Amino acid sequence: MSLLSRIQGVFINPNETFKALNQRPKWIDALIIILVAFLIYGYLTTPYSLKDQANFMKDNLKLQERMGEERFNKTLADLENPSSSSIILRSFLLGPITLLVGLLLSSLIILIIGRFVSTEGNFKLIWSHYLHANFIDKILGNGVRLFLILTKKSVVQTTTSLAAFFPQLEVTSTSYIILSQFDFFQLWMFGILSYGLASAFKIDFKKALFVSYGFWVIKSILYILLGILGRQFAS
Repeated sequence: MSLLSRIQGVFINPNETFKALNQRPKWIDALIIILVAFLIYGYLTTPYSLKDQANFMKDNLKLQERMGEERFNKTLADLENPSSSSIILRSFLLGPITLLVGLLLSSLIILIIGRFVSTEGNFKLIWSHYLHANFIDKILGNGVRLFLILTKKSVVQTTTSLAAFFPQLEVTSTSYIILSQFDFFQLWMFGILSYGLASAFKIDFKKALFVSYGFWVIKSILYILLGILGRQFAS
């Protein structure tokens, strides 16, 4: 099955697509596509992300006191007028490395969760299925997010989660942090991933849903805790 057929299949016919991948797991071309799409997304959105950080710092007197005026002003200046090298570093090095590590860890954790319901499957299968499922979030999802970011000229104020229905919420509020985990493309992705996990672990679809969304719950709790801790550090 060609790469184009697999991309289409994930959206149109995931069951047969993941069954084919289970027979011949492929991942190199899928990983390249995801990384290239993420590089483009990161490069185009990094200036807006840095601008959001600068706007947040301007009004944070406690952070200024903690950092010291000289360091605070230098950091703020770097965010407001980022150099080309800093944008490239963030977009083409730090971002892809973080993404790659996240994909690897996620695949490993899913395999561990799957071991509670099956002795079948291996890391290569889960890795292949997880990468292909990520076409939904990293290509289509980020495409929609990129459009919204370029329209609003802000990363912080852009979301494709339930938080989008509550524009009055502060992005640092606990409610926003929780609602932001219910991202429509992520929820769709983990539903599609269940077809792949059912094939890899040789289990029924309901158990595969449990494994897939079980990982989503664990990931969401971790992100919520990190978001709350990050808010306390920044305040």
